[in-house]
Amino acid sequence: MAKCIAVNCGSSSIKYKLYEMPEEKVICSGQVERIGHEDGIFSIKFNGQARKEILPIMDHAVGVELILKALVEMNIIASFDEIKAVGHRVVQGGKYFSKSVIFDDYCEEKVAELIPLDPLHAPAHLTGFHAFKKALPNAVAIAVFDTAFHQTMEAEDYVFPIPYEYTEKYACRRYGAHGTSHNYLAIKAKEDYLKDVDDERIISCHIGSGSSLAAIRGGKCVATTMGLTPLGGVMMGTRTGDMDPSVMDYLSTCTGKDVHVLYDEFNKKSGFLGVSGKSNDTRDIESGAAEGDERCILAANLFARRVADFIGSYFVRLGGADLILFSAGIGENSGWFRKLIIDRISDALGIVLDEEANNSRGEKVISAPNSKIKVVVIPTDEEVMIARDCYKALEGTL
Repeated sequence: MAKCIAVNCGSSSIKYKLYEMPEEKVICSGQVERIGHEDGIFSIKFNGQARKEILPIMDHAVGVELILKALVEMNIIASFDEIKAVGHRVVQGGKYFSKSVIFDDYCEEKVAELIPLDPLHAPAHLTGFHAFKKALPNAVAIAVFDTAFHQTMEAEDYVFPIPYEYTEKYACRRYGAHGTSHNYLAIKAKEDYLKDVDDERIISCHIGSGSSLAAIRGGKCVATTMGLTPLGGVMMGTRTGDMDPSVMDYLSTCTGKDVHVLYDEFNKKSGFLGVSGKSNDTRDIESGAAEGDERCILAANLFARRVADFIGSYFVRLGGADLILFSAGIGENSGWFRKLIIDRISDALGIVLDEEANNSRGEKVISAPNSKIKVVVIPTDEEVMIARDCYKALEGTL
């Protein structure tokens, strides 16, 4: 047995789960939020108890110190040496990494090199890596890349139709994201719903504040919606998703705004927030639509249409589908949004929704027995994938 901690460092946060491996037992979990502020928030859940503190947390090193201090103070571990591995979620692995790797000097160098592709997350990943390395020098550090699962795509699925020199010189191509989630979902779907199906065809819908779809065949990614960065694909909480590239130039001319300002708006002020003018939270959109707010209705319909279009595209790309699955914040929790999407593909794909199942909570089949394609809801678990790779590293099988 070995204790492994799965870590997700954002620009101002750290999410963590401590596991007992290989049992995959969650010992504790928590978050450090508002890093860089005097009113930072530290929280931990252990053995049915929750602890929360508001205090100055000026950098990630302080956040890591708070996590490790709490683990000892709450008798979760007797010493730091009990933690044998630290698994770091890294969003962008570029063309360099097709699987999880030891977070060594080479890995650090490449993550730093990829900062232009992920300026929001990559610096935070490196900061978190250094903070944990300093606090736990004897623990094995692992980098688990969101992009790795998508490295099995063929060239025609990841190359952009731009001058090829840009593809070669700048590695400008589709990388995708949420790969750790899509990988987990594909494994879970195969084990629980497609055990007797060979070369299974899955359309995975990880839809939440950030959303992406993946076409998966035989456990490998064939295509995915996000592009060079997480801005591509379907519209999201604050991101545009795919659209005509000339929108950038046109709006720059109309408004006089620099393209960098517009790019920031496309990332942070668009999507549900931009269309509705109300919120990036789909719970607010759903309640607004129920009250007859026309822009909330438009935002919801626009999102459902984009997701439905990609499902149709991936059905063709895979030559059919054995399973469509929904996961993440919207996919796991909103029967209303799931129905909105399924209603747009039901006639074409012969899908029959079980309304009662769709309106209930938890993992389940939400399609009726006479549906031509099975549709399921599966809660995602990126952290357990990170913990699994940590244990593989300890076994020397990564």
